[in-house]
Amino acid sequence: MDRIVRAIAGDGSIKITAASTRGLTERARAIHKTLPVVTAALGRTLAATSMIGNSLKEDNASVTVRINGGGPVGSIIAVSDNAGNVRGYAQNPHVDIPLKENGKLDVGGAVGVDGMLTVIKDLNMREPYVGSVQLVSGEIAEDFTAYFAESEQTPTACGLGVFVDTNQSVLAAGGYIVQLLPGAPDSVAEKLEDNVVKAGAVTNLLLGNDNPEMILESVLSGFEYEILESDKVQYKCYCSRERVSDVLAGIGKDELEDIKREGKPIEVTCQFCDKVYIFTVDEIEKIQKSES
Repeated sequence: MDRIVRAIAGDGSIKITAASTRGLTERARAIHKTLPVVTAALGRTLAATSMIGNSLKEDNASVTVRINGGGPVGSIIAVSDNAGNVRGYAQNPHVDIPLKENGKLDVGGAVGVDGMLTVIKDLNMREPYVGSVQLVSGEIAEDFTAYFAESEQTPTACGLGVFVDTNQSVLAAGGYIVQLLPGAPDSVAEKLEDNVVKAGAVTNLLLGNDNPEMILESVLSGFEYEILESDKVQYKCYCSRERVSDVLAGIGKDELEDIKREGKPIEVTCQFCDKVYIFTVDEIEKIQKSES
């Protein structure tokens, strides 16, 4: 069961969100048939996006994260609702590159650094909030840390991890976003920084338990803290036949006419869940007429 927990610590100086996302990462891997390095890159992005989405309290709010560093994996897209339910995909799911010298997956090499991380928050206002930063390492966590520092002006430490088994399944996944609030004393900042270093890899804290509270205990070691919320999250796609029809209606009359002229049913595949929708020529004609 994937969960997000939110807590406050250090007499109100620190806020933290921690997530265990093994299930939804494995679901994404199974849908898109990602190879290990892409599973790690996509899984880290899903965890961060889910935690950001969970922080949006407006009804029907959502966040979209787009990462493209010019590496072989291409673009990574993730979308979360305001509960933290998330979906996503990688442009090239079957990328396979050599491990790093330390034997770990080379996520940075797969993602690249010649590009941007973009966060788009739809808060049901006239225009969405859009923030972008140059990628720092392509390892995802460091890039989100830079995003929060540059775009949201908030001192932040972000830890993300995905542990892939020898059979390519996901054994552990999750992460945390910990932030200093205005007025936090230097002593709190120093202790928190020390804790983040000592905490080490997120997956070591989650292996065998899927318990985000283990992250809190490690990152907030020595601080008194209060858990404010604990929410279940999942991989969730909102595609439907009606939504796909709306997308087809928006491609233009000439394109629809070309499809009709072929005289064959068309298949439309959802990028997020790989569900296939089949539309007959008669259905295409009805869509075309509805837009006339």
